[in-house]
Amino acid sequence: MKLVIERAALLKSLGHVQSVVERRNTIPILSNVRIDAAKGKLSLHATDMDIEIAETTVADVGKAGATTAPAHTFYEIVRKLPEGSQVEISSSGDGGQVTLSAARSRFNLACLPVDDFPAMAGGELTHSFSFGAADLRALIDRTKFAISTEETRYYLNGIYLHAAKSDGGAVIRAVATDGHRLARVEAPLPQGAAGMPGVIVPRKTVAELRRLIEEADGDISISLSDAKIKFAFDNLVLTSKLIDGTFPDYERVIPAGNDKVMEADRKAMFDAVDRVSAISTEKSRSIKMACDKGTVTLSASSPEAGSAIEEIEASYGAGQLEIGFNSRYLLDILQQIEGDAARFSMSDAASPTIIRDVADASAVYVLMPMRV
Repeated sequence: MKLVIERAALLKSLGHVQSVVERRNTIPILSNVRIDAAKGKLSLHATDMDIEIAETTVADVGKAGATTAPAHTFYEIVRKLPEGSQVEISSSGDGGQVTLSAARSRFNLACLPVDDFPAMAGGELTHSFSFGAADLRALIDRTKFAISTEETRYYLNGIYLHAAKSDGGAVIRAVATDGHRLARVEAPLPQGAAGMPGVIVPRKTVAELRRLIEEADGDISISLSDAKIKFAFDNLVLTSKLIDGTFPDYERVIPAGNDKVMEADRKAMFDAVDRVSAISTEKSRSIKMACDKGTVTLSASSPEAGSAIEEIEASYGAGQLEIGFNSRYLLDILQQIEGDAARFSMSDAASPTIIRDVADASAVYVLMPMRV
């Protein structure tokens, strides 16, 4: 195998694929990236057996072939090469070493047989549809903060993606919860997504996908089955296993009878919560929210740090209500609201609170209260 490629193009593709490779691997081949050269193109593959990322880029291929190389070492070398340099990659017929040359630098890397590189198990992907990159970024950004990190409840360790009915018609809905807070965000159902199975996309896949689509525009092609999901755009394909579990009936968590409604300026509320929470204890991060006509009073106290209190204007007409929240969870939700005002629908101090963006009905957040 022999090819020449511009350093920036190689670095970009390597950066995309190598991040999926775990730093410590019990299976040596999983530490490597697969390199395929053919007909003016270089393809790079990396996998951890749960996620596979593949990207193809243009290269001047002198001799077609395939090899593998240590992913992180390969990336670090290319990253440190001079900008604008041409990188020559070659390997001999025995496949024992791969050579990188650029300017006056030359590196020989030990490589493993390309036949050892695993391919993710096949299986038909039964549903395919296209989804706008900006819409997908929004779905991920507004739900990922609520993904659980508790491994014992593995079925909560991802975003639940499914087709649903809403007031405005058919929607694709993303839901995440860790038992303390819940995020439910929806967008119009793409053509071809009707009848898709409900799937749980793992936390690591969500993080990798979000990183990869940061600068993407246009549509992302999504194909899925009960067991796998594939995202394809530009010259890049991410394939992932799905979490094999049943996502809980989240609709039961969203209360229907919360009649005490308070609306406040989102930024004023965020800043006040942020300031007052500086006093709350590191462990509980609790703050108290007291609603009265026209005002909301936020307070926190701890034996070590003292106390804090701040009052902000709000639209509230129901009876007096005091409720406690984890300040970090509340800030996470307020951060997702892009409009000027946040609406809190409450029942009592012991029941879940619904938080919405007054200007955007597509997202619903549920926050469990805490004793303060």
